[in-house]
Amino acid sequence: MSRAPTAAQRRVIDDAEPVTGRLRGTPAQLAALVKRGLAFRHPRPPHDHFLTPAGHRIREAPPEPVPVPATETPADADTGVFAARVGGEAEAGADGPARAREVHSAWQGLLELRRMTNPDGAADRPCGWERTHLVRAAALALEAAGHRPAGPDASGGYRVRATPQPEAVAVSAPDDGTLAACAATLEKAGWQTGAHTEPRTRARYLLASPRRR
Repeated sequence: MSRAPTAAQRRVIDDAEPVTGRLRGTPAQLAALVKRGLAFRHPRPPHDHFLTPAGHRIREAPPEPVPVPATETPADADTGVFAARVGGEAEAGADGPARAREVHSAWQGLLELRRMTNPDGAADRPCGWERTHLVRAAALALEAAGHRPAGPDASGGYRVRATPQPEAVAVSAPDDGTLAACAATLEKAGWQTGAHTEPRTRARYLLASPRRR
């Protein structure tokens, strides 16, 4: 990319829906992003605009540093971006109907992203975004199915962690029954899983990878 997006274009990119990358902006702003390869116009009505992979990379890149007023600290800034719970978060946030709606909306958005970006339009198989965000994608599939993430002490639910293996995450749970339920959920969501035992601790865990076909 020869030039960085303008400030106005960056705001449109940053305000895109977290999972689907659906954009909101003026026709001129959207057309400019399409011209630069950062967005595309969906061929089916209502012809919404969505971020391309290049646009997603722009959004996920750290913004240029700006001066922070003395009365504002980084902790004051709330991005408002949805994040699936991977387990073990120190501050998991509020549960209840509002969180359930957020998770449901994010999962439906991910299914739509699959339909739009998988070559055959399949929604039962992970898409490119999931392959580059393995931990978040697996956690969203689990949370959307009603599984509870582990607390800060790693007890009480699932935990999803990155692994050295390409396109694989590790999923742990407090007991074999919960682990089997997580495996069934991930397989239904288009992942392939295998159960393993950690040699040192003898703890059971899953290795999960997005299915390709």
